[in-house]
Amino acid sequence: MRTELALTAIRTWIGFGLMCLGMFMAILDIQVVATSLPTIQNALAISPEAMSWIQTSYLIAEVIAIPLTGWLTRMLSMRWLFTAAIAFFTLASIGCAASDSFVMLVSFRVVQGFAGGTLIPTVFAAVFILFRPGTQGIATTIAGIMAVLAPTVGPVVGGWITQTYSWHWLFLINVFPGLIACVLTPYLLPRKNPNFEGAKLDGLSLFLMAAALACLEIGLKQSPQDGWFSSICIGLFSLSALTGGFFVWRTLRATHPIVQLSTFRDHSFAIGCVLSFCLGVGLFGSVYLIPVFLAFVRGHAALEIGSTMLVTGVAQLAVAPIAVALERRVDARLLTSVGFALFAFGLGLSTFETRDTDFSEMFWPQVIRGAAIMFCLLPPTRLALGALSETQVPDASGLFNLMRNLGGAIGIALIDTVLYGRTGIHADALRVRLLAGDMTTARAIGLDPGLFASGLSGPLTPNAEAYLRPMIEKAAFVWSVNDAWAMLAAFALLGVLVVPFAWRTKQASAVAIEAN
Repeated sequence: MRTELALTAIRTWIGFGLMCLGMFMAILDIQVVATSLPTIQNALAISPEAMSWIQTSYLIAEVIAIPLTGWLTRMLSMRWLFTAAIAFFTLASIGCAASDSFVMLVSFRVVQGFAGGTLIPTVFAAVFILFRPGTQGIATTIAGIMAVLAPTVGPVVGGWITQTYSWHWLFLINVFPGLIACVLTPYLLPRKNPNFEGAKLDGLSLFLMAAALACLEIGLKQSPQDGWFSSICIGLFSLSALTGGFFVWRTLRATHPIVQLSTFRDHSFAIGCVLSFCLGVGLFGSVYLIPVFLAFVRGHAALEIGSTMLVTGVAQLAVAPIAVALERRVDARLLTSVGFALFAFGLGLSTFETRDTDFSEMFWPQVIRGAAIMFCLLPPTRLALGALSETQVPDASGLFNLMRNLGGAIGIALIDTVLYGRTGIHADALRVRLLAGDMTTARAIGLDPGLFASGLSGPLTPNAEAYLRPMIEKAAFVWSVNDAWAMLAAFALLGVLVVPFAWRTKQASAVAIEAN
């Protein structure tokens, strides 16, 4: 009997490892494709206006699938849901690689995104379904490392593949691990019969949820360019609010809802979701902002950018064992507070970047953020999901992960708004200071002090304007990037302020005692 239990445990851990691999592939796919969009655009003759839909189609499908994971788990069981999701993700990857037109590629990206979206919450739900409280910390760490490591290594992987092979391999790298996971996981994960009772699909609710999330994603994508109060964005956000409100009203009244929104009545879960949102803003925002700075200010290629960003991933791996040990022994609220405070400090250090900032200046802020991320992910995950019943966990995991993704989408939209809106303001301020003879400003934009020694007065000549404009624009962009870093740090500090509102229920306390 003891040998049989040991073999069962080994099979469960191997199966969980394959689930984490599938989640890693789904998250990595977004990053590796992002670095190679220009290559794909040239290969398929895609217009610049349509190019962003290669990513947007994936993200919209993913964000719709994430909250549906609970309903799909109840209907198919976790074992067969993961198997079906990884199978469709692998087949869609082959379809993307074989695409010879924009429409074909976007169609397969939608399938990819929906399948990938179910993989992420399924893995986090598996932590609390497959394992006892004493080993949940280790499982959460493995899942957490995979979740945050993929965005970090994505740029270097994507850049290397594109430079070494071709853009088709950005999708083909998913095939071999996808096939292994698809074949083995049905035999490794615990068997549980599907439950079709109450699994009737509410088509109207599904449509309302999909419309609300899709309109929100598209509105966030368009807002930085068109303006948050442009007619199209106001229309999209209004439609999202209308359909979302109707969806919430209908879901809360349904006997068998497709998403268990009632879980938000649990205070620990609600606070955990807010923390997940704040982490999403900082995590996805920083992963987005570093390549933007290194590409436009330093002129680095994708492979160089990825190599710089690996520092965060290495720090995460180094701190993971410490995070697991502390997470099992220290109150989750204390660890979360320390984690978000450290995360805010790491983000704040990046607000002092200059036009000469590069790997060495970015090293320690990345180390601090990488160490902090593990404490911003593990304790809030237990805080949100640890006290829930097994039947509640799949739905709750979907909502928990949805909040992180929405935080990332909103964070990136706000970053673009800052970059678009603040760069012109900073450029005007720099121009005024130069005309006033400010030597500090001259050094900040990289102007030779010898050329500036005579001073500037009156309007700039066309030649002087042409010479100074690139310097001013680059310096203004750097200042805007620093403003964006400050905004991300503010969201991390919001996470610190939210933690005191969290309290543990009796059930959560019992879980923590058993874990210790």
